[in-house]
Amino acid sequence: MRVLKFGGTSLKNAERFLLVINIVNIYLKNEKIAVVLSAPANITNILEIMIDKSIKKKNYKKDLIYIQNFFINLINDLKKNIKNLDINIINNNIKKIINKIEKLLHGINLLNYCPDMIKAKILSQGEKFSILILEYLLKIKKYKIFIISPKKYLLAYGTYLESTVDISVSLKNIRNINLSFFDIILMPGFSAVNKEKETVLLGRNGSDYSAAVLAVCLKAQCCEIWTDVDGIYTADPNIIPNKQLLKFITYKEAITLAYFGAKVIHYKTLAPMIQNNIPCIIKNIINPKYSGTIINNFDVNQYILPKIKGITELKNISILNISGNKNKQIKSIIARILFFVFNLKISIYFINQSSEDCNINILLSNKNLDNLKILLEEEFYLELQYKLIKSIKIIKNLSLITLVNNNINHSTNIISKFLNIFKITNINIYTISQNIFQNYITVAIKEKYAKNIIELTYKTLFHKEKILEVFIIGTGSIGSTLLKQIYKNKCYFKNKNIFLKICSIMNTKNFLFNFNGIKIKNWKEEIKHNLNNTIENLIRNYNKYKFINPVIIDCTSSQKIADQYVNFLNHGFNIIATNKRANSSTIEYYNQIRFTANKLNLNFYYETNVGAGLPVINTLQNIIKTGDKLNNFIGILSGSLSYIFGKLEDGIILSKSIKMAQEMGFTEPDPRTDLTGKDVARKLLILAREIGLKIELNNIIIEPIIPDTFNKKKSLSEFFNSLSELDIIYTKKIQEAKKDNKVLRYIGSINSQGECNVKIRKVDNNHPFFKIKNGENSFAFYTNYYKPYPLVLRGYGAGNDVTAAGVLTDLLRLI
Repeated sequence: MRVLKFGGTSLKNAERFLLVINIVNIYLKNEKIAVVLSAPANITNILEIMIDKSIKKKNYKKDLIYIQNFFINLINDLKKNIKNLDINIINNNIKKIINKIEKLLHGINLLNYCPDMIKAKILSQGEKFSILILEYLLKIKKYKIFIISPKKYLLAYGTYLESTVDISVSLKNIRNINLSFFDIILMPGFSAVNKEKETVLLGRNGSDYSAAVLAVCLKAQCCEIWTDVDGIYTADPNIIPNKQLLKFITYKEAITLAYFGAKVIHYKTLAPMIQNNIPCIIKNIINPKYSGTIINNFDVNQYILPKIKGITELKNISILNISGNKNKQIKSIIARILFFVFNLKISIYFINQSSEDCNINILLSNKNLDNLKILLEEEFYLELQYKLIKSIKIIKNLSLITLVNNNINHSTNIISKFLNIFKITNINIYTISQNIFQNYITVAIKEKYAKNIIELTYKTLFHKEKILEVFIIGTGSIGSTLLKQIYKNKCYFKNKNIFLKICSIMNTKNFLFNFNGIKIKNWKEEIKHNLNNTIENLIRNYNKYKFINPVIIDCTSSQKIADQYVNFLNHGFNIIATNKRANSSTIEYYNQIRFTANKLNLNFYYETNVGAGLPVINTLQNIIKTGDKLNNFIGILSGSLSYIFGKLEDGIILSKSIKMAQEMGFTEPDPRTDLTGKDVARKLLILAREIGLKIELNNIIIEPIIPDTFNKKKSLSEFFNSLSELDIIYTKKIQEAKKDNKVLRYIGSINSQGECNVKIRKVDNNHPFFKIKNGENSFAFYTNYYKPYPLVLRGYGAGNDVTAAGVLTDLLRLI
């Protein structure tokens, strides 16, 4: 024997009824079955609306006509597929149920009141429609059918609207029926009968509970709950589109998921099956061949299951907080509180208490809370007066976020990662609880943050995604190239479980923000329509949400942006900078950035400040970390100047060499930035500070490529026109160097006394920089370990691609 229960979505139209018939036909080839039915989708809700309208003397006739027409249309649609269906017989019986409902509603209308007994009678009619239709469809197939009337066989105790079946009595009642002559047993769900022979309801998801009870009474091999989803998922599909289906789950896990908000099955349904060890299977009527989710006591091989079974949200929660001084009467206090809670019929989810300081947190549903507070303040008037109880507070608009996994208390790594999400996002946890079964941890937080936390938890713990939330400032050559590289590598990121979303793009004119991620493909078009490109606006938008790993990438050369780094850190951003301004500002600001980053456990990466994509700073930091000491350093620190001096060597005049470097993207749009030597000096300053030298930019001796007078030219065209004045000078310098078999290189150096200078040098073929030209950088570190031959790094140190790649390398260090 197998029990099949079909819910409202499985009966919402003629097409679904025909699917039910097909499923029944398949099962009957192998075994007898019992079928429990809900009311078709929304019918019970409409019945409840009509009751409310009747009490308020509003017109409910339209709703009644809607129900009647719904079933007439459904029967007519069935007739199109089943030619020998006698629609008159079915419609007449439907009319009888409609008339019964109408009489009861008329009585309510006269009384302006609906007793729960009458409400139970009306709400139980929806399932009768379903049974009536399915019975006729099965009789056409010549099946022998027995209908179990809940009013005759299922005894229950409780209220009219929320009762529990007495399984021992009901089992005896059903066992007395001789069912051996029948192929199919039908039973309407949701209702039962009390000792007074009155109809009572079985509460929320009552039809599922009816099926579970019938499975016990019939000693069924299993109970199948048919719905419109494939089974139980690890998370709400409305929040997590890429959720996982749980093929197997234990009763204990299923009850916990259901209790804390999973909507596929109600925890009350599982209790009878647990006691009688009857497996429960959740199946999809649209996809009947799929195995669904199997719920039983056997925990199958953990390697075929997701390690964590699910994350749920339970909304509309409040906390009743009683805080006081150390009190030995805490049990008495709780008992007095619960007296009022139960009288007001408020649901309790759990209680957390601390006997040491008399702090009690009771997790409640949002119902009658204002009345409860008034009653408790009256009850504890004296305790409040004499400060035995400090306060009685109700914290509203909360959600419970619950992580479910067997033996979760032993999974310290899971718990720490889960709780770390709240720490990183700075979301307050009001209370936290774990149960004695050790299969869940639940936290209460503000409801507005719940979706965000579920998404972050799922990415972190279920998919084990490394999260990067990127805010890009500057969309010039490097910023634009970086966005291209991120887009190009999206498949790589996905394969490596890296969830990288661009949350903000800002330039000198526009600002674009999207918490869910900007579509990189269209960013240039989108950003045109968004102004207000201020740092204040960026921070304002950032503060509206909670981020787990936010990072600002500064692709500008702006001092104004660099001056905001401490502010960025204080707001929780990591920072990646191609901008050298912060690291070459005053030593006080330089130290302040590092102090703030260390204090807040945030990262400040700036590998591209020197050498673009070459690991220069990382190499130098590792030299220091290993206890080595830098004695001397020399370097060609500018890719643009390397290119220019290479062209000079090839016989190209200075003015043309500079123009070529600009067109190739080696220099800034205004090449004077490179030619003053200050950019190289900034890089040298950054390296000097890495080894502990407390110096400023003005401590570095600089020999510029061009005289200071050239920087005073007003326009770029004026500058290029006057460059010819220097062509003869540099041609002569190159020729003089060649006479000595040497070449010119622009080199920055740090000597053993800590003196730093940047100047043009002649080097011969024994020098490590003799062959460095055409955009290459080279860095030679002379240390205690690397002597007499230095540690040399060599490669292209300029260009948009290598610089953007260096930024991407820094970005991936954050995971």
